Amino acid sequence: MQQAAAPKVSFVSLGCPKALVDSERIITRLRAEGYELARKHDGADIVIVNTCGFLDSAKQESLGAIGEAMAENGKVIVTGCMGAEPEQIEAAYPGVLSITGPQQYESVLEAVHRALPPVHNPHLDLVPPQGVKLTPRHYAYLKISEGCNNRCSFCIIPKLRGDLVSRPANDVLREAERLVTAGVKELLVISQDTSAYGVDVKYAGSPWKDRQVRARFFDLAKELGEFGAWVRLQYVYPYPHVDEVIALMTEGKILPYLDIPFQHASPDVLRAMKRPAAQEKTLARIKKWREECPDLTLRSTFIVGFPGETDSDFAYLLDWLEEAEIDRLGCFKYEPVAGAASNAIGHAVPDEVKQERWNALMARQQKISARRLKRKVGTRQQIIIDEVGPTVAKGRSKADAPQIDGAVYLSSRRPLKVGEIVTAKIERADQYDLHGSVAGF
Repeated sequence: MQQAAAPKVSFVSLGCPKALVDSERIITRLRAEGYELARKHDGADIVIVNTCGFLDSAKQESLGAIGEAMAENGKVIVTGCMGAEPEQIEAAYPGVLSITGPQQYESVLEAVHRALPPVHNPHLDLVPPQGVKLTPRHYAYLKISEGCNNRCSFCIIPKLRGDLVSRPANDVLREAERLVTAGVKELLVISQDTSAYGVDVKYAGSPWKDRQVRARFFDLAKELGEFGAWVRLQYVYPYPHVDEVIALMTEGKILPYLDIPFQHASPDVLRAMKRPAAQEKTLARIKKWREECPDLTLRSTFIVGFPGETDSDFAYLLDWLEEAEIDRLGCFKYEPVAGAASNAIGHAVPDEVKQERWNALMARQQKISARRLKRKVGTRQQIIIDEVGPTVAKGRSKADAPQIDGAVYLSSRRPLKVGEIVTAKIERADQYDLHGSVAGF
């Protein structure tokens, strides 16, 4: 009997790592049901587009991706953040098969089943136990919660994704264990507000191995540190209890790295942004963290040109940056997002001023980053290898998250493998990257 051809699905995943996790879960389920992934839209039976709806520019990119899929294939299912407000998609592309919001895996799968029933062969469809990954095999994003309880005035994520819903600790740890068993060397812990983990369930415990583990930021980080993989904390708001995890970094349990979206430093702007956590003491806390853990790397994001931001607010931010010595930085020019409370503030900053401030902040940061990196010249660092070339390999130190931070370029007398962790001597630094050679064998 001839085996029916497996139905083919083409997939587009836009937006942040949290959306990438959603995509991985959908793909894992589809592969488990016997669907194959197609490299091109025109070779597929159906296309799924996982959209981003955070900024207007992201919405335009999402609409463009949907349009491309409609033109090349015609059978398109839309999911993700932009799907939470479907009117714009329906108006532009009334022919899409289905539109669902973020985290609605079942609805996406139902839509696929309706349009393209599965042909399952249990002898052929051997999905690896950790699921199909969109990231390289040696690192993986570990999503610990959905949604957000904060109500920052510039953000509509709670409207799109709802309030905070934390996963039980044992559920997260089971996934982490599967990933590490499958060869993952680095776990990137993510959510909208990672340090708020467990607040919605009153930090309830769940059984793990021979003990109860509470759904608490510190407890989870401590347990993840026992798997022997690199553990990197991202999207961490600076609540007071964040101080506790610094000890785990000094002990080598988790990476000495914190991604904290400060967004600004001026008290007036922070109040207008309705940012959570006590910002006034941040410099003192950063100083204390660095005293406790000298290797600590801080990454952050900032917004310039927020409504009402004055020249003195911006000058305050530049001075703050100089003192805080943030290692890595992303900067955005404020965009009014439809439905955001900040649109009602008034006192809009002209686009040319936004651009001037962005240029000034990035120029200042470049100097800070170069200064911080220069201190690493002559040191030995552990490097995880991401790409291997004929003469030079590209990797990352414990201070570098994939795709958003700098890289380390290494020469080696022996062939290196992707996913390998090596010790390297750092020989020089530029503004964003390090260069060196593998030390020994």
